[in-house]
Amino acid sequence: MVLCGLHLIALEPGTSVESFLLELRQNGIKPIVQARALRWMILPSRMSEGYLLARNIHWDLLLVLDAEAVIPGNVRSKIHALWSASCGVSSEALSKYAENNARLLNPGPSSVEPPVPHETTPSESSQNLEVSPELNDWISSLPGQLRNHPVSMLNLLAFNPGKRDQYKKYGAEFSARVGSRHGGRVKIVGKVAGGQAMDDGWDEIAFVHYPSVQHFAAMAASKDYQEVNREYRLGALKDTFILCVVEVDDRGATVGNRAGVSREKL
Repeated sequence: MVLCGLHLIALEPGTSVESFLLELRQNGIKPIVQARALRWMILPSRMSEGYLLARNIHWDLLLVLDAEAVIPGNVRSKIHALWSASCGVSSEALSKYAENNARLLNPGPSSVEPPVPHETTPSESSQNLEVSPELNDWISSLPGQLRNHPVSMLNLLAFNPGKRDQYKKYGAEFSARVGSRHGGRVKIVGKVAGGQAMDDGWDEIAFVHYPSVQHFAAMAASKDYQEVNREYRLGALKDTFILCVVEVDDRGATVGNRAGVSREKL
């Protein structure tokens, strides 16, 4: 296991994603992950909500950095708000991350199956990782290229006492029964070891790929997923949040390409 730093960043007004990432590079910092925040899929309900939500902060970026990378003062001056976690992650997963991620973000023609039709009735809310009318409306409102573009979901997890093993069963069932059908691939898993996330009581992170937000919604609306969700996931969690992000290059342009779709700048 190696340590890395996970950072949610809200930029100062007038600071662009492109200029901020350029300054990081000029200071010798190359993020493992750099992604633009799109939307909360699940909001924290008991932990960290005061900082993450109550001050009406618009989060711009998710960065994952090597543990030894320190954001210098001249770059920090461009940050309006920062929420961080130190996480222990498999050294093998990190060493292969760039290669595996490039393959997921740039699939070959016809290698991605279209999202399956929704199999369950929409719920009033998406908080239990179900599809809601509001989520469907948001997806429909996205530009076509972004609606079909690969996304990643940052999951923060806090377990109820004695329920960590139950959540491990959820992970195993997700991989065996659900993930491959809907294009879900776990890219990074880590144990929270420091930072604000540890102070607030979070236990783990998971960073999960989907071919598009439509694939994520199709998964949440599937009968097979909801069986696993209700049996293993919901009772195991004290709190959680899911933030949908899209990975970007140093110019702020989306990284990746689904079946020949061109990039667009967010």
